[in-house]
Amino acid sequence: MRPAPDSPGEQPRSKMTGGRGAKVRAVRLAKAASLASLFALAVLLVVAAVRTVAVDAGAGLELAIQIPTVSYSETSLNTTALRDFSKLLRKAFPAVFSSHLVTHEIVGEYSHLFWVAGSDLSLVPYMLLAHIDVVPANESDGWDAPPFSAKEIDGFIYGRGTIDDKQSVMGIMQALEYLLQRGYSPQRGFYIGLGHDEEVGGVAGAVSIVNALKERSVLLEFVLDEGLAVLDGIISGLNGPAALIGISEKGQATVKLSVSTPPGHSSMPPAEGSIGILAAAVKRLEDNPLPRLFGYGPERGTFEHLAHKLRPETNAFVRTTTAITMFNSGVKVNVLPSNAEAVVNLRIHSAQTLKEVLDLIEATVADERVKIEVLGGFDPLPVSDYSNKAFGYQILKKTALEQFPQVTVAPGICVGNTDSRHYTELTKDIYRFAPTWFKPGDPQRFHGVNERISKKNYEEMVMFYFRLIQNCDVKDLPSPHTANHDL
Repeated sequence: MRPAPDSPGEQPRSKMTGGRGAKVRAVRLAKAASLASLFALAVLLVVAAVRTVAVDAGAGLELAIQIPTVSYSETSLNTTALRDFSKLLRKAFPAVFSSHLVTHEIVGEYSHLFWVAGSDLSLVPYMLLAHIDVVPANESDGWDAPPFSAKEIDGFIYGRGTIDDKQSVMGIMQALEYLLQRGYSPQRGFYIGLGHDEEVGGVAGAVSIVNALKERSVLLEFVLDEGLAVLDGIISGLNGPAALIGISEKGQATVKLSVSTPPGHSSMPPAEGSIGILAAAVKRLEDNPLPRLFGYGPERGTFEHLAHKLRPETNAFVRTTTAITMFNSGVKVNVLPSNAEAVVNLRIHSAQTLKEVLDLIEATVADERVKIEVLGGFDPLPVSDYSNKAFGYQILKKTALEQFPQVTVAPGICVGNTDSRHYTELTKDIYRFAPTWFKPGDPQRFHGVNERISKKNYEEMVMFYFRLIQNCDVKDLPSPHTANHDL
């Protein structure tokens, strides 16, 4: 029998257990606080894991270099190698190809289009471009390692495509792979386009990707492709490295000059033959470069950003350049040739048009006997926004400075042409930059002998794209911190 509550042998239960209950509640609160702290720490660790990554260059790039995806002409591609490259992508990046966030499709038979879905549909997507194909390479030209061996020498990976443009292909894909492995989900959706025929114009690859996006009414915040790079000791008068972000591309024209004269025997030569007439015309073109246009195009912005470090002496930036690339005539040592032909390649400054340049060529040749025929060409590309309000440019600048704090970031003109020129209907802002680090002698490796990239630089490239994708998640740009609009 239980004692009565008021008996002296038992206190009311609430009073008897009050102290013990307080202790229990304290213990529970301590456990809850501890669990909350552990949860917060776990969240921080997850965020830190997404924001940072320890990169190992690994075998991915080397395997990519070993596949000879050579483009010889628009109708002559190594299609077997292109199919092998598609298999490599699937093998090297399993998280990308298995993620519910990623949609992948083959376009134009061998190009790849990826869509990475974002959580905020109000944010306009952007696009990252790179190309799979490479120009031909022959070991007999003097390579220190076979051009498709990916052999490592003194910390450098040698091979065709190491700086044009498989380092970008694999760098972008590896960055996305790392992010997805860490549970990353972007706020801003983005596309990745990997063209297969950039080296021969991009008609089957990039143009097909653009047409596919146009059919879906896709518009882009900005496009990033290869083009310019980090230049360290390359530009005369520049102290320190500069990351130049291409905001335009020069136009291009291929012009054939030809002369026809009556054939004859070398024992009775005329005062002027076809070769002599054409040679004189070519000499006039070389002796009379097209006008210097510094200050009339976007190169002015380059030198304004680098004014404290640079003397503007770079010829290709400030005028339309003329290069005699082919000369052909004659079939026999004792026969006067009836025809002579030369091919001239022009890279057109942003302040000129194709027609204006052709008129200047005709005026310089100034000889009715020389026929001038345009084999192909196009005007310079529009200039993209690089103001402090330009989302794409400022995000690229921010990312470049995070990755390379020692560089000066400036806009520049891309003197070559890229797949991005086909994307002008999808965005007004196209930028050409890959974080490849060029030192003296490296530009000659581009399409040349001993093309190479350091393993360290490749790791930096992966980290650049790793940062860039996350930096693009912001909705609005923060206010600039300095007069140079550093983020």
